[in-house]
Amino acid sequence: MSWLPKSPKARRRLWVVAAAAPVLALAVGLSLWAMQDSVTYFFSPSEATADAAPAGRVIRLGGLVEAGSVEQHGTTVAFSVTDNAATSQVIFEGDLPDLFREGQGIVAQGRFGPDRVFHADTVLAKHDETYMPREVADRLKEKGEWRPEGGASTARPVQSQAL
Repeated sequence: MSWLPKSPKARRRLWVVAAAAPVLALAVGLSLWAMQDSVTYFFSPSEATADAAPAGRVIRLGGLVEAGSVEQHGTTVAFSVTDNAATSQVIFEGDLPDLFREGQGIVAQGRFGPDRVFHADTVLAKHDETYMPREVADRLKEKGEWRPEGGASTARPVQSQAL
């Protein structure tokens, strides 16, 4: 075998590399395969097409809760999420965050069913009057629909009058 090095040290080094390379490749491959289930992609309603977000795949869907779309039936809540270009129906079973309301930014994590209705496992709502999830804000800015004043609430704080 003329292709093998003549030095015993070099020959031993070659065998160590030849044995370690497949083990390392297998470890990297298994790590990448294991991580594929932990990646969750974000979509706006207009991006959540059947090709981009296939049924059964866990994703995050974000946008604004459409006014007049919230319907509660016991512990199940149905509502629509919009980015002003498209709308997706969402069904969530459980308790919504206290700050959930129409016209506000939300991010829901779950799956699209075969009927293209999004079945949410988790719903996250904004924290204060100026907060909007960064992913939602970025998508709205890209679409030219960004409302920096945030919030659909037009209520003003009551001012007390001195006696």
